Amino acid sequence: MKLDFLTSLYVFMLAGFIGFEVIRRVSPLLHTPLMSLTNALDAIAVVGAIILAGEHKTNFSAILGTIAIVAATSNIVGGFLITDRMLKMFKVSGPKKS
Repeated sequence: MKLDFLTSLYVFMLAGFIGFEVIRRVSPLLHTPLMSLTNALDAIAVVGAIILAGEHKTNFSAILGTIAIVAATSNIVGGFLITDRMLKMFKVSGPKKS
């Protein structure tokens, strides 16, 4: 039981650290397109987190699964909002003058 807790905590912390370091090193120019493309990956993370939380092998795995669901879902929503805002910048506002 204690080994499962430590292994789960280690994997969770390592995944958070690696994700933070990868995103931190992306140039600001590429961040918005990268955010919109990672929505599919976050959807996979949400499915995996739902499976983890739903198995409920331990209370700790259910808590980590719930945290993962919230984090990945907020990332998906944020990605779509940023992408929508970026696409609105390219729309023509008003009638064209001839």
